[in-house]
Amino acid sequence: MTDEIKHECGIALIRLLKPLEHYQLKYGTWRWGLNKLYLLMEKQHNRGQDGAGIACIKLNAKPGYEYLDRLRSIAPSAINDIFDVIRNSFTETEKKSPGLIKDISWAKKNLTFSGEVLLGHLRYGTYGKNKVENAHPVVRQNNWKSRTLVLAGNFNLTNVEEMFNILVELGQHPRGMIDTVTMLENVGHFLDTENQKNFNSYKKQGYTNVEISKLIEDNIDVGNILRESSKKWDGGYVIAGLLGHGDSFVLRDPWGIRPAFYYQDDEIVVAASERPVIQTVMNVPGKEVKEITPGSALIIKKNNDVSLENIRGPYGNHACSFERIYFSRGSDSEIYQERKKLGELLTPLIIKNINGEIEDTVFSFIPNTAETAFYGMISGVEKYMQEMAKKQILDRGKDITIEELNLIVTKKPRIEKVALKDIKLRTFISQDAGRDDLVGHVYDITYNTIHEDTDNLVVIDDSIVRGTTLKYSIIRILDRLHPKRIVIVSSSPQIRYPDCYGIDMAKLGDFIAFRAAIELLKESGRESVINDVYKKSKVQEDLAKEEIVNYVKDIYKPFTADQISDKIAQMLKTPEINAELKIVYQSIENLHQACPNHRGDWYFTGDYPTPGGNKVVNKSFINFIERRNARAY
Repeated sequence: MTDEIKHECGIALIRLLKPLEHYQLKYGTWRWGLNKLYLLMEKQHNRGQDGAGIACIKLNAKPGYEYLDRLRSIAPSAINDIFDVIRNSFTETEKKSPGLIKDISWAKKNLTFSGEVLLGHLRYGTYGKNKVENAHPVVRQNNWKSRTLVLAGNFNLTNVEEMFNILVELGQHPRGMIDTVTMLENVGHFLDTENQKNFNSYKKQGYTNVEISKLIEDNIDVGNILRESSKKWDGGYVIAGLLGHGDSFVLRDPWGIRPAFYYQDDEIVVAASERPVIQTVMNVPGKEVKEITPGSALIIKKNNDVSLENIRGPYGNHACSFERIYFSRGSDSEIYQERKKLGELLTPLIIKNINGEIEDTVFSFIPNTAETAFYGMISGVEKYMQEMAKKQILDRGKDITIEELNLIVTKKPRIEKVALKDIKLRTFISQDAGRDDLVGHVYDITYNTIHEDTDNLVVIDDSIVRGTTLKYSIIRILDRLHPKRIVIVSSSPQIRYPDCYGIDMAKLGDFIAFRAAIELLKESGRESVINDVYKKSKVQEDLAKEEIVNYVKDIYKPFTADQISDKIAQMLKTPEINAELKIVYQSIENLHQACPNHRGDWYFTGDYPTPGGNKVVNKSFINFIERRNARAY
C-alpha cells in the first residue's frame, strides 16, 4: 500500500493444558509455551509496529508468591525487547545457580513468566500517544485472584463516551475516556458483580472465606460476565482476557468485523488474529484451525474445560474485507487466492484504459503487498491474450503460416519490476520534519525497462487512500521512464468513508475519492449538495446513534465511479508529469465476487454494520466542513 495507514492490532493467547513438567520431559524445556508465544507474536508482526506486551498467569500459585507477570515495550523492536528481558533474567539465574532453572517447582515460585496461561499483544495505535501506558495487556488487579482481570485486544468502540457515562453512573471514576480503559472497567465491573453474587450465595451456605474463594474460582461464569458487559458495545473487537485464578477467553464481536482463530489439542489451546500464524507455529493443517464465530467467546476454564459459547448475535456477515485485501498475511491459502482474483477481475478495465494496446504495455506492481494481486492481474491478461490468439488463428484459418502461428502463440504480457521500495528511507522520513521534501525518494525505479514515449505502464497497488505518496513520489518516478501512459490500478474500490472499527482512517478529508467528489460538485455548480448534507448532518448531531442516517452518501450520488476516478487522476497529476495518467479502481461487485465470505465494505459503500458507524461518518463530515482536524470518535 502506497499510503501507510495504521491498523489492526494482533493478539496471541496460549493455554497449556498439561503441567509444566510434561513439556520439560517431552520438549526439553518447560518454556515451550513461552517460545510458542514468541513465534505467534513474531509471525503477526505485520499487525503491530507501535509496541507489544505479554502477560502470564501461574495456576495454583500459593499466597505470598506472584501469580501475574506483565511486560510491555514501545521500543522499535518491541517483541525482541520484551523477550530479551525475559531471556536475560533466565540466563542470569542459570549463571548464579546452574541447573536450578530446570527445577519447575522453584521456577514457578521465583521466575517471571513461568506460568501456564500466556497472552501476547501487538499494538497499532489508532488513538492516543504511543506511550508504554497505552500498550496492552492492561490490568485491573485485586488481592482476590478471581477479581483480577487482564485484557488485550484488537478493537475500536464507536460509543466510548456512552460507555464512559455508564461507568460514571455506576459510581466509578474512570481514568480516561478511551476505549481500552472503558472496556477494562466495564468488564471489571461485571467481574466484581459475579464474584459478589457468588460470595453472597456461598456465605449463606456456611462456607468459610477461604473455601468461598476456591468455589468462586471453580464456578465463575465467564460467559455471563461477557454477556452483561458487552450489551452496549458498538464497534469491531476481538478481546482476549485472563482472570487471575486461571480462566481465560477470547471474545469476537457479533458482526464478525475483526478476525479470530483458534487451535486445540490435548496439550495446548492457541488463539490468534490470523489462521496461517497458528498453522505455521503449531505445524498443523489449515482445516484444524477453527474460526471463532461472530458473537462467540472461546472460554478456557482453569480446570481445562474448553468451550465456544455464544455471547451475542450474530448480526450478519460483516467481516472486514480490508483484512483480505491488505492487512492479513497473504500466506493464508484463501487470502492468497482472493488477492489473485482481485487482480484478475480488473483485466477488462485495464484493457479499456490502455486502449487494447497489450503489446505496447509493461505490467508491474507497487512493492510489496500488491504482488499477489499482480499475479492475478497477469493471469487475467494472459487469458485475454489467449482468447485474442484463438480469434486471430481462426480468422486466418488454413492460410496461416508457421511463422505467423509462432508469433501469435508466443505472445505474453511484458512484466518488469519497475518500482523498488526503500524501507529504511521511509523510516527516516517518517521521523523528519521536512518529510515533504524527501517523500519523493521513498521509491526507486528500474531504468530502461520500457520503450520511451511508446509504452503504456500499468502498475497495481492494494488501495489508494490519500494519494499522497502516489502524487509526490510514485507517479513522478514512473514518469522518469517516459511512458506514453501511466495506469495506476487499485485492487480495492474507492475508499469513500471513514473506518471506526480499528483502522486508522477516521477523517473524510484524508480520502482522495472524497476530495474528488467535492471538487466535482463545485465544478458542476452543485455546491448546494454539500450544503444540504451539512445541514442534515448538523440536525442529527445530538441524536442517538440509532437514529442517525448516513447522508454523506449524497456527496457521491451525482457521479459514476469512473467520473470520480478520472477526477482523482487530474488531482494526482502535477504539471511536470508528461505521461497521460489513468486511475483504475476495483468495483464493489468484483470485490464481493473475489471475497465472498467477507462482506464488510463500509469504507467503500458507507453501509456501516453498527449504528455507531453512521454517527462517526456524520461527525466526520461536520468536522470537514467546519475545518476541524479532529477524529470523529
